[in-house]
Formats: sequence, C-alpha cells, structure tokens
Amino acid sequence: MFTTTIATITTIGTIIAAIAFLIAGFVKGVIGLGLPTVAIGLLGLVMPPAEAAALLVVPSLVTNVWQLAAGPSFRVLLRRLWPMLVGICIGTWAATLAGAGLMAGGEADHAAAALGVALLAYACFGLSRARFTVPHGVEGRFSLLVGAATGAVTAATGVFVIPAVPWLQALELRRDDLVQALGLSFLTSTVAMAAGLAEGGAFDGAVAGASLLALVPALAGMALGQRVRTLVRPETFRRCFFLGLLALGGHLALRPLL
Repeated sequence: MFTTTIATITTIGTIIAAIAFLIAGFVKGVIGLGLPTVAIGLLGLVMPPAEAAALLVVPSLVTNVWQLAAGPSFRVLLRRLWPMLVGICIGTWAATLAGAGLMAGGEADHAAAALGVALLAYACFGLSRARFTVPHGVEGRFSLLVGAATGAVTAATGVFVIPAVPWLQALELRRDDLVQALGLSFLTSTVAMAAGLAEGGAFDGAVAGASLLALVPALAGMALGQRVRTLVRPETFRRCFFLGLLALGGHLALRPLL
C-alpha cells in the first residue's frame, strides 16, 4: 500500500498535492487553523489517507512550531495541558498497536470513510457555533481522556481536531493563548502520528523528502491567506470553510457506498 506513495506524488499527484497544500495553507493563513484538516481531506480524494497523512507531517510540524513559537505563554500552557498531550500520544500509539485505522495499513476505503466521518463531525460542530465551558475542577480529571480520544481519532483518520479543538475552546483561554494551545496540541498530534506512520512503514526517508517539498506550497498559501485576512470578514470565511468541510466529509464518508 505505502510503496505507491512516491510514484503517486511524482506524476499528476504532484500537482494535486501542491494545490491541496496551497489551499490548506491559505485557510490556515486566514483563520489560524485548518491546514492538516483541509490537506488530508483534499488529498484523501486522490490517494489513501495514510499516504496523505505521511505527506502532511513536515508542513504540519513546521507551521505548528511557527504558531507555537509566536505565542506568549508556552511554559504556562505546557504545565496546564501536559495531561492532554500525554493522552494524545497514548491514544495514538494504543490505537496503532491495536491495528486501528490508517496507520495500521487498513483498507483504504474504510480509512477514507472514517476520515469523512471525522470531517463531518468537525464541520457540524463549527457550523452549530456550539459553545460550552469546562467547570472549575473538571479539567484535570478529563484532560487525559480528551487527549486519548484525540489520539485515537488521529490514528484512525489522520485528523487531530476532535475532540481537542472544542475542548481547548471550552477552557476560555485568551485569544493568543488559545492559538498557542492549538499549536501545541497539533504539534504533539503530528509527532505522535509520524511515529505511528513510521512504525507502519508509511513514513521513511523518501516520503519525508516529499513531505518537505509540500512545505513550499503550504507556506505560500499561509502567506497569501495572511494578506487576505484583512480583506474578508473572518466569520464569513469560517462559515465557508466549514461548509466546504461538510461537503468534503460527506463525499468521503459516502464514497464506499457509491
């Protein structure tokens, strides 16, 4: 399964991958998140999700280190969020060892359907504008479980926003702290995912090189998105983003039945 990755991305897949990462970087530049979700969703249309996740590793690492470094409260957030981060690693590795999802080299159709369901869940949450807060004293008891659930979803789909993003939003962090916390969570998920992919044989030196090349359109898209951010209403763009995810997730989820 994974031996086709380089062949795929050195033909017409190269153009598709570049466009996917350009769009994903653009979305992240405008609203501050969405690069992994958009990239793996679009690439999942033309290649197995495991191969898409392998291409995602370097762009996700670099952009999230960038996002993390730009924030003001790294040490404070690390002390607060470490149980969730540990849970992400445990959940990802446990699901991988149990043979769940894309990192275990499961059937491409099933992995794509799982990816579609994850995108649908995230899109529905975003469009609903649901908001909740974590009561005082509850965070410490559930942080590890939220991380483990996020890790399991990451192992199954390559998407690491559910339930981590709603959980972090519910902690009522300041805007800059929330952006940095998301970067910390996504960075941890990326490292755990890369380890799972490497264990399954999907991330070797050749794929790492291809993933490094994908960084170029991702950064170009981010730069463009940051410029456009001042020209559009963020809420309007976010709504279009989630509507697009809804359509993409529905297609991926239903494709095995078509």
